[in-house]
Amino acid sequence: MDGSLRSGRELHDFVAALFPFPRSLTGDGVRRTLDAVASRVPLVQHEVPSGTEVLDWVVPPEWVVREAWIAGPDGRRVVDVADSPLHLLGYSVPTRQTLSREDLLPHLHSLPDRPDWTPFRTSYYTPQWGFCLPHRLLASLPPGGYEVCVDSELRPGSLTYGELVLPGREPGEVLVSTHVCHPEQANDNLSGIAVATALAEHLQSLASRRWTYRFLFVPGTLGSLAWLASRRDDLPPVRAGLVLTGLGDPAPITWKRSRRGGTWADRVVEHVLARRGEHRVLDFSPYGYDERQYCSPGFDLPVGRLGRGVHGEYPEYHTSADDLALVGEERLEEALLALVEVTGVLERDRTYRNLSPYGEPQLGRRGLYRSIGASLDSKAAELALLWVLSGSDGRTSLLDVAGRSGLAVSTLADAAEQLVAAGLLEEVLVPPA
Repeated sequence: MDGSLRSGRELHDFVAALFPFPRSLTGDGVRRTLDAVASRVPLVQHEVPSGTEVLDWVVPPEWVVREAWIAGPDGRRVVDVADSPLHLLGYSVPTRQTLSREDLLPHLHSLPDRPDWTPFRTSYYTPQWGFCLPHRLLASLPPGGYEVCVDSELRPGSLTYGELVLPGREPGEVLVSTHVCHPEQANDNLSGIAVATALAEHLQSLASRRWTYRFLFVPGTLGSLAWLASRRDDLPPVRAGLVLTGLGDPAPITWKRSRRGGTWADRVVEHVLARRGEHRVLDFSPYGYDERQYCSPGFDLPVGRLGRGVHGEYPEYHTSADDLALVGEERLEEALLALVEVTGVLERDRTYRNLSPYGEPQLGRRGLYRSIGASLDSKAAELALLWVLSGSDGRTSLLDVAGRSGLAVSTLADAAEQLVAAGLLEEVLVPPA
């Protein structure tokens, strides 16, 4: 691999390091996660106070948990959040009481069809308390009195999100977003964080960037809404955007198109994935992750989602089985390499005008055939020169030429640079659609 890129093992190690942090919509688990990202890239943390209106939503109180458990009739704890943050219903309100088994059951959440797994459940906007546990354990609970302790607090605080901006030469931005709010969800949370951080490291290492790259590490829904609300009257010129999540499970790499479809982001990602092998492309739907916020009609940003298994498609989704074993090192590495290629195409896709458009110019006397002869694939290089000359009408981009020729944008870009140096092409500054 490129020396500037993290290996699959390093990506998985980062997932493992973040796994124990008790993340939620707000709180120190999110801050600890962002601190870990900030140890690798210069992330700026933003605090949005509780009660702040973010478009049609309001930032809730900050949730703090000190302890939470259920003790059975014999006094032994049968469920304890100290063993796993999944055991406590997210945003549970405080309570301390003794209940019968029958009165306790409505507050317990399990998966009868997956009796050894613990579900991940939240109640952000409806005040209640509850616990999550394996169904096999729930079914074994004997009659009697159960002492319940939820020592939690909903207090004025803030929602925290992270932002990193890597400036580029030209006006226009590429947005990369991932969510940071799920506890002990290695695939549906941490895989996106690890790959986004590694991509940011790679882009930061480049000597020069054409576009500005803006990375957002946000709590799901409210985090993206908070960022959008803060930029509503000053939205940066986003040329392409990607939401990253679920990049480590066994499903093929999957691109979910932007709401508009056919945007520059859609075409670039689909070009790259088609050349890399097995993949899937899905049309937009308003259900999913933060792409639905960025693509909402008022903003209508060209943002799609890159992942693997779709939420709800794989059984481990939002359960304790979304653990470190579900996330494959080689799959994380494959996702990172695909994203590096995507950003490479975003950097190199340009539109040119042929300065010798009447007939085919003589390439031999300009030394271009000598460069072809020295290449490893002289036929492909010759074809690239001819395709670029043919397609450079001042309106057709290299990505468009790639679609017709079957050649990679990188191959065409190399040819275009040779033709510019030979005085046969000039770049036309057409903003990507």
